[in-house]
Amino acid sequence: MTGKGVEWLAPIEASTRRFLATVETLPEDAIAGDSLIPPWTRGHVITHVCRASDSLVRLLTWARTGVETPQHASMAARAAEIEAGAARPVAEQAADVAASAERFAAAVHALTDDAWERQVRPRTGELRTPETLVPMWLRELEIHHVDLNAGYSFSDIPWSAARWILDDIADALVRRESGKPALLLRATDSDFHRDLTGDRGATVEIVGTQADLLGWLSGRVSAEASGLRAGRADAVPTAPTWI
Repeated sequence: MTGKGVEWLAPIEASTRRFLATVETLPEDAIAGDSLIPPWTRGHVITHVCRASDSLVRLLTWARTGVETPQHASMAARAAEIEAGAARPVAEQAADVAASAERFAAAVHALTDDAWERQVRPRTGELRTPETLVPMWLRELEIHHVDLNAGYSFSDIPWSAARWILDDIADALVRRESGKPALLLRATDSDFHRDLTGDRGATVEIVGTQADLLGWLSGRVSAEASGLRAGRADAVPTAPTWI
């Protein structure tokens, strides 16, 4: 097993433990409580994380075998899976988190040298090799841990994970063909600095910590509550819609 994606396994395992610990401590009636991404409940978010892991396993299997395997059978099937598991009790949700994490780790360990170089296409349309597929799982764990609305915040996301996720979101915005805002993004606590040339309005510089930028860019934190500041006399705009 080679490939730079292997380096993400340790932070992914740590992130999984944190996510699982939060799930295990939820009261039973909290499963139906509001998440940060309505209309999903916490149960929807947890189930989505588990099924997202399985969807990445399918992409890693595609990379390993060379046999095209879609990330999801369809978006309708994806939604049905999430809805079907949303109301499960805490113990069942937690067991699913642990089992799906084990399947993901096994899929990474099974990758051959050739597989690490093979490009596959996730549902968002871009081509990726396992090197960037693997940290996508870290992105899912960290962002959706915050979405549980159970005490974990964007400032709790480890620095290196937040740094990668910011670049991944910025890359997704660059891939858009139209309707892109013109943004200059700069973190005050890292070297993150991205110039996103867009086709909507004049360029607005947005400055803040990685945590503040991530909360805003992911659409979870409003411009007013983000702690960000805009350059010149500009106000912090509404964040562009993410994936």
